[in-house]
Amino acid sequence: MSENTGGAGEARSADATDPGATAGDPPAQPAPAGGRPSGVAGPLPGVPAGAVAANPWQVQQRSAPPSWSTLVRPAEAAPIRTATLVAVLASGLAAALLLADGMGPGLLVAVVPAVAAAYIAARTARRSARPWSLAWVVGCLALLVIPALRDSAWPATLAILSAVLLGALALHGSRTWPGVLLSPLGFVNSAVSGVGWLLTGLRSRSGVSKDRWLPVAKASGVAVVLLVLFGALFASADAAFADLLGDLMPDASFEDGPVRVVLFVLGAVLALAAARTAAAPLRWDRIKVAPGKPRSRVEWALPLIVMNLLFAGFNAVQLAVLFGGYDKVLQSTGLTYAEYARQGFWQLLWATLLTLAVIALALRWAPRSGPGDRRLVRVVLGLLCALTLVVVAAALRRMDLYVDAYGLTRLRVSVAAMELWLGLVIVLIMAAGLFGGRWLARAVAASVGAAVLAFGLLSPDGMVAERNVTRFEADAKIDLAYFQSLSADAVPALDRLPEPQRSCALRGINDEMARAGDVPWYAMSLGEYRARQILRERPVTASYEACSRMGAFGTRIEY
Repeated sequence: MSENTGGAGEARSADATDPGATAGDPPAQPAPAGGRPSGVAGPLPGVPAGAVAANPWQVQQRSAPPSWSTLVRPAEAAPIRTATLVAVLASGLAAALLLADGMGPGLLVAVVPAVAAAYIAARTARRSARPWSLAWVVGCLALLVIPALRDSAWPATLAILSAVLLGALALHGSRTWPGVLLSPLGFVNSAVSGVGWLLTGLRSRSGVSKDRWLPVAKASGVAVVLLVLFGALFASADAAFADLLGDLMPDASFEDGPVRVVLFVLGAVLALAAARTAAAPLRWDRIKVAPGKPRSRVEWALPLIVMNLLFAGFNAVQLAVLFGGYDKVLQSTGLTYAEYARQGFWQLLWATLLTLAVIALALRWAPRSGPGDRRLVRVVLGLLCALTLVVVAAALRRMDLYVDAYGLTRLRVSVAAMELWLGLVIVLIMAAGLFGGRWLARAVAASVGAAVLAFGLLSPDGMVAERNVTRFEADAKIDLAYFQSLSADAVPALDRLPEPQRSCALRGINDEMARAGDVPWYAMSLGEYRARQILRERPVTASYEACSRMGAFGTRIEY
């Protein structure tokens, strides 16, 4: 649709400068539809005969801005290659064979063909890997190592979710906040469109002559027959080889057939979605977030200055308590040592979260009319970030006091880790204020992956057991009931306890592994492998009655 270039103001200016126009001439009236003023006969000046003049009095029509769905729409994907199809099939087969018995090294093995499928699709689309994309891929694969190392489900689950985030960033190449937050949703679109992409590729290969695929099929069939034949002969000839072969090969049965079919479909669809995204990703970075309306300096700065003063007063009290001792504070408040520590941590955690929300809103409405406004924003928000870091340190100190009084638990180690990560985000915000914030979204995403990776590598269940065993060695206090819910990652630390505390602490973990029976290598984590070795060498000896008298099977409510 073409647009008219004339306007009413431009027409009046042209009339005023027209040498043929006089004061006594009647004003020209706009034509209703034909572009000719009423009362004017013959061709218009400057307009060729037969041409239709543009109507200068018509209101200019502007096209509406495209919707966000149009902006992020991916480009047309290149045809799927045979190598991509093979990699997708391999990922589905690996998921069906290796993941039915649980997460472990098999998860990483099943993901590797999906990575290969995405790489082949990206190369076909002539997409080149950038440094950030390579960093996301390395981080994604490193996070998927956590289920192979740790038996505990909660760090493994966090690692898998974080790997999905980093994998989405690697495939989409997102840089902005909308891109970082919305990239994982691109897998949903790619899973749907990827099926159509696959069917189109299969239909295009339906006319391929038998001379191309029949030799490959024959060779594959002969290889399978030879593998089965000679594998069976060698297994019957040597018992050690038979045991090795039995441990390496997945144990598939008819009963778990439906589960394996579902895993095959799920693995193939996810690999196909990754390849389709690599071939033509959604362009989330095209979504622009309009900046908020800037406020005046007084309207913007006054609430934040008051907040800074409040934070400064709180931090001054914390420093006074730290250097002056807790006895005077406990006498004045009437709280016990543990109650004082427990009372403050959760409030300080929420204070840190709310401060991040305040900073985000303040940046949206910050005054930005000149260099003076930018300096004001940096000073006020920089001071708020620095004071918030002191609040983070105070919260972690409260948690340390709380752990000294009550011991370490999963909840306490997880929220302390979250508080540390929030402090890292505040440091990144301060760095963005000094050096520019174009990299901030990707840096925060990288901090998520790094924090989850470190959390899994440190083995939180092992940390919980280690801290409580050390506490028992110092004051003979121990909560045997809590250890029954820990994973096999806690066994090396609990193995240091004397009997009968050792057997009672390990009773729940030992019974859980006994119920699970033999676990294949692809579903067994390193933590479970080490625990089975320890319990095989030094079995649990204390009876249920003795452990029950020691409170090993009592109920426990964690604050």
